[in-house]
Amino acid sequence: MFYLTKTPALLKALYKSCTWNFSPARPSVYLTFDDGPHPTATPFILDLLRKYEAKATFFCIGKNVIDHPDIYQRILEEGHHTGNHSHNHLNGWKTGTDKYIENILEARKYINSPLFRPPYGRITPFQIRHLKKAIPNVQVIMWDVLSADFDTEISGEDCVQNVVFKAKPGSIIVFHDSTKAWDRLEYALPRVMEYFKKQQLNMEAIPY
Repeated sequence: MFYLTKTPALLKALYKSCTWNFSPARPSVYLTFDDGPHPTATPFILDLLRKYEAKATFFCIGKNVIDHPDIYQRILEEGHHTGNHSHNHLNGWKTGTDKYIENILEARKYINSPLFRPPYGRITPFQIRHLKKAIPNVQVIMWDVLSADFDTEISGEDCVQNVVFKAKPGSIIVFHDSTKAWDRLEYALPRVMEYFKKQQLNMEAIPY
């Protein structure tokens, strides 16, 4: 499985209309969680965020919000932000534009947010232009650092190292609240958050 845990500058330049990271002027990092809500992983994350007095952003799948409305409501009630991650986790590179936009709009019925993250990070410039026509205030959020907790061939400690050695002030960091990522997430996230606390880095939600 090939992927980059640190987003290269060239890719950011090719997709300038997307948000990859924020200004490092503030001592903050931005934890994000994809693919939930999940009945085990999401409450675990929320408990940790409360413990560390941190905020985060959850990029939710529409069908999972339908399945777990109580967990989605808890995310909002505890002051975190949410984002649209499509209704069925569609890969933009393998999906026609009309179907792709329609799927995002379906998820938007259940996820009231201007933030959108494409599943797998795969979206074409043509799809971005059409998405901005459909949702004029949309912000397409990518990432600066990938924990790789979805990779079943690496360890939780590998995920910790991916984050602590590559994150810096302003970084947008991706974890996953999903069954596939759970073993590595459970190990890595508490250690990553403790590291950020010791580094005096605030953990904030992506602003709307």
